[in-house]
Amino acid sequence: MKTIHVSDDVTALNDQAEIPGLGFLAVNAFVLHAAEPVVVDTGLGLPDRGFLEHLGSVVDPMDVRWIWLTHPDRDHTGALFELLEAAPRARLITTFGGAGIMSTERPLPMNRLYFLNPGQSLDVGDRVLTAFRPPLFDSPATVGFHDSLSGACFTSDCFGAPLSSAEEAAADDVRAIASVELSSRQLLWASVDSPWVHTVDRGKFERTLAPLAALRPSAVLSSHLPPAIGRTEEFLRTASTAPTVAAFVGPDQQALEQLLAQFEPRSA
Repeated sequence: MKTIHVSDDVTALNDQAEIPGLGFLAVNAFVLHAAEPVVVDTGLGLPDRGFLEHLGSVVDPMDVRWIWLTHPDRDHTGALFELLEAAPRARLITTFGGAGIMSTERPLPMNRLYFLNPGQSLDVGDRVLTAFRPPLFDSPATVGFHDSLSGACFTSDCFGAPLSSAEEAAADDVRAIASVELSSRQLLWASVDSPWVHTVDRGKFERTLAPLAALRPSAVLSSHLPPAIGRTEEFLRTASTAPTVAAFVGPDQQALEQLLAQFEPRSA
């Protein structure tokens, strides 16, 4: 893991996951340095990632007041319960559906939950966070938000992209990736992560992009992309074409067997 100074308001906690055949996917959590500090997601659900140690280099967990869970997939909830223990004053922001999904794995401290639906807002001392449903998502519990003070939008999986190397996935700024490559990989990710997009009416889908465009965010902070400053219009243009790209078809059993055969020891 590494930390990325996005701005005086935001620090990214960056990790990566290699997806065979697709590339390297950034897995970001964030710290919003509000008067009431907010941790956005809690990293991969894999051992020895050191999430709390990296978080502690950015903010004292005892000072954390809010944990905003953009949705309950395991690449967003890895250190959740450890953080709840380390940050006893923090409340967990999620939805009714998100809490239900997480409770099938481990009971949640119900007195520490805070349900926030798209369109609702939360005052965190020096700014207001307004929840919204990103236009692309893989979980019905997904809720991103707009920060009224910094202007940043936290978009969860939306606008993510599997990149060609771990170095690109760990870049401090998305400008490290060529625009043409980035847009094609964002569309690939949309097809992989939001396969429903191929079944929707394009006009109706494009209208779901308008609220985000109207926010004119200063930064787009995706869970699965290096931080992006001043790229909103470009990202929205790319996303608008997602319903028209070829649907992703993953490897089948035959492909898996061929891959496994490459690792079998060769006879003398």
